[in-house]
Amino acid sequence: MTSAPDPIASSPAVPPPERPEPGASMSYVYAVGRDEQALRDVAAERPGGVALRVVTARGLAALVADVPAEQFDERGLRAQLGDLERLEAVARRHHDVVASAWEHATVLPMRLATVYFDDERAAGMLQEREEEFTSMLDWLTGQVEWGVKLYVDVRAARDTQAPPRPGTSSGRAYLQARRAARRGAAEAHGAAEDAARRISQEAASWASASAAHRPQQGDLATGPGENIVNWAFLVPAEHGERFRRAVRDAAGVVPGVRLEITGPWAPYSFATPDDPGRTQGRP
Repeated sequence: MTSAPDPIASSPAVPPPERPEPGASMSYVYAVGRDEQALRDVAAERPGGVALRVVTARGLAALVADVPAEQFDERGLRAQLGDLERLEAVARRHHDVVASAWEHATVLPMRLATVYFDDERAAGMLQEREEEFTSMLDWLTGQVEWGVKLYVDVRAARDTQAPPRPGTSSGRAYLQARRAARRGAAEAHGAAEDAARRISQEAASWASASAAHRPQQGDLATGPGENIVNWAFLVPAEHGERFRRAVRDAAGVVPGVRLEITGPWAPYSFATPDDPGRTQGRP
């Protein structure tokens, strides 16, 4: 596997009514699953070095840890979201806990920085959303997420173009190179769009659901080229390798077009519940 699904940050939705007392803590909820021994085993392992505990209600269980209130109230969280290094550290711990939990049991990954004032309110969330969570857990049992990205690398496409003919003047050679570059870029984008259509059709044969994410740019993009497709697919675990091969075959080998497949992951794109009642907004 390569990198995990990317956390997407946003501002808090329901800020606490007042600044917390110095040294106070809040309850950070990483994931929700069924109330079973598997999640207690996860808590005992302390994945990512996180001191976890299990909060239960109505047959459900949440993996919870204390976090400093001054870092996760409205102002504190905004500061973390504005600091890429701190945000990456929070995201890494979050992923470590969710990934470890998913190895033991079906869980719903909560969104990054899902924080409640205390365990009692976290348990209240489980009570209020019992039917929704139970239905999602039933649906996701035995399924995993795969990520599929397509990149267009114009320079790679340009390298496949024929060089100027011998004897061509420098001015004509320059114009030929410019035309070739434009033609190469257009052909690469067209080829990527064709590959995306083939992948979409083939993936539908294996996937239970799909989600289209915003293409990655800047620091979030990996490797050369422009990310033009950023998809997630929910696939039965036993079909994972066949899904991977089918996507690769559908993409083919096209100059200037690069395919990236990641997974299997916990189903972040399909199992992250929204909760307008929590103190922090979803990422």
